[in-house]
Amino acid sequence: MVVNKIKRIGILTGGGDCPGLNPVIRAVTRTAILEYGWEVVGIRNGYKGMYNGDFVELTLDSISGILHEGGTILYSSNKDNLFDYQVEEDGKLVNKDVSDVGVENIRKMGIDVMFIVGGDGTLTSARDFARKGVKVVAIPKTIDNDLASTDTTFGFSTAVDVATEALDRLHTTASSHHRIMVLEVMGRYAGWIALHSGIAGGADVILLPEIPYDIRNVARTIEERKARGKNFSIVVVGEGAKEIGGDITVREIIKDSPDPIRLGGIGIKVASQLEKLCGNETRATILGHLQRGGSPSSSDRILSTRYGVEAVKLAASGKFGNMVTLKGDHMSYDSLENVIGRKSKLVNPNGELVEAAKSMGIGFGDE
Repeated sequence: MVVNKIKRIGILTGGGDCPGLNPVIRAVTRTAILEYGWEVVGIRNGYKGMYNGDFVELTLDSISGILHEGGTILYSSNKDNLFDYQVEEDGKLVNKDVSDVGVENIRKMGIDVMFIVGGDGTLTSARDFARKGVKVVAIPKTIDNDLASTDTTFGFSTAVDVATEALDRLHTTASSHHRIMVLEVMGRYAGWIALHSGIAGGADVILLPEIPYDIRNVARTIEERKARGKNFSIVVVGEGAKEIGGDITVREIIKDSPDPIRLGGIGIKVASQLEKLCGNETRATILGHLQRGGSPSSSDRILSTRYGVEAVKLAASGKFGNMVTLKGDHMSYDSLENVIGRKSKLVNPNGELVEAAKSMGIGFGDE
């Protein structure tokens, strides 16, 4: 049996932080120790820690009490790709493939299997390490819920809850001052957070990356509300939303990042346009990293735990080079070779949830 050949495992978290990372670390560690008797090593600061040999033993005591904590006790990094890593040579910074150093460090530590938790960039490197012979089991992580190989990712539920609470709070100040309140939420090129929080938070307009909008249509929805005696409106904008024939709004470019484009600012743009078109005082709120922080929701704690336990079971059965997935109510897996490079899972503009929102009078700016 494969399980008898495994003595020690390693786990790292890469990319942006996400509610549910600590529950995953906890689930992997407890299952590995209690079910299989394996030793567990944490790699701190993502792939940077693999390169620098920044390892720490994980025990039942050291992971006790982290189930409800946000962030990751192993820390993270979203800039350190060991296959294209910045090092200093002859006084100059150059990018080199230093992945062999990472492989050698985990072998020196006696790590038999690596559990790698992350999104697209982190898991692309996980696939590349698997190609180099490292036994890898991957666990998907993103609040954006846009990975095509799995139905739901942990962190999404918490992000939606945070955005929904923000909308609840914005409602009271909007109605008190007859304002239009615009809330910009994360999600990059996928509108899942905007759509779910917009419906749950009673938004009047939801602008999604998948449905280009005409600001005049948005204004008309608001004017129709005013004609019914509703002198305030709530607008939710996904950060990747764009006007018909327009482009996404880019906040900045981070040149040394594997994913350099940073979206942001569309909420301010929409608010400015609506104030001119509708005459209402308009305010924009960019929720930003509040969606990533704090304690994970109860559903994210459960989902993270399921992912962690299933990942250990995959390793025990020798199914390396795979990523844990959720399909319906069942945990499953897909090969990293298949996962990497797949198109993102986006909101269907003609899907049931969008149609349900439209049936309730929520505008999307497309008509």
